[in-house]
Amino acid sequence: MLSAFGCRYFRRAFGWCVPIGGLAGLIGLGGGEFRLPVLMHAIGFDAKSAVPVNLMVSLVTLAFALAARSPAMSPFDVLAFWPAVLGLVAGGMVSAFFGAGLVRALTGPRLVQIIAALLAGLGLLLLAEAIWPFQGQGLIPADTLLAFATGVTLGLGIGLVSSLLGVAGGELLIPTMMFVFGADIRTAGTASILISLCLISTGLLRHWRLGTLPMGRGVQRMVTAMGAGSVIGAGLGGLAVAMAPVGALKLLLGTVLVAAAAKTMFGDHPPAKRSKP
Repeated sequence: MLSAFGCRYFRRAFGWCVPIGGLAGLIGLGGGEFRLPVLMHAIGFDAKSAVPVNLMVSLVTLAFALAARSPAMSPFDVLAFWPAVLGLVAGGMVSAFFGAGLVRALTGPRLVQIIAALLAGLGLLLLAEAIWPFQGQGLIPADTLLAFATGVTLGLGIGLVSSLLGVAGGELLIPTMMFVFGADIRTAGTASILISLCLISTGLLRHWRLGTLPMGRGVQRMVTAMGAGSVIGAGLGGLAVAMAPVGALKLLLGTVLVAAAAKTMFGDHPPAKRSKP
């Protein structure tokens, strides 16, 4: 399908992914929430193929976002939260790998409503905190065994949502690091990228073992075009981390979460016409 349209679709994919990558670099998201509609509606992938393609681009985006953020926010800054981070990684990887059966069992309008309500609730909480800041150290001390156990428990749920939506999970990881473990938003963004890289790698391994990774020259070129746009955007966003006000970052992330909730609840899903381009 892609060959019939030539470079126009690759230019479109590249153009869309520059701002999406910028969002990833700035606040630690993979941008998969916005790439999925582009892959399905602007490019023509069916949902089954779009999810693993989205994961491949997310892996590239997050890797470069982490590198771009390093001058302003070193990955070593998250070491103070290592029990929580390890717990989230462990729980999330287990859920991302074994969550396929659970996802099939939980499909339906009720699950969509629950996910949309969760995203909206977290977004509104961040917006409220940006407008009326509160002082706090988080609900759980970040350097304790309890933090690890809490991370594992929350990671199981986050990994499931990540598998369901086909995204990195930063929309849930960043608020979790902030409100549960007391990280500031910049540290939470870096931790989110590190955790998401593990979850995405696990998801891609699962798709590879199941034989559901789309293959072919067209897919490779599309991933390259979207990855290049995402890398440029992630670099620009990462460089802006040091200059972006914390309050503005919270407002931006809150708005992203509310928009993701609206898309989850009201977004249209095209029929699966093509298994791969």
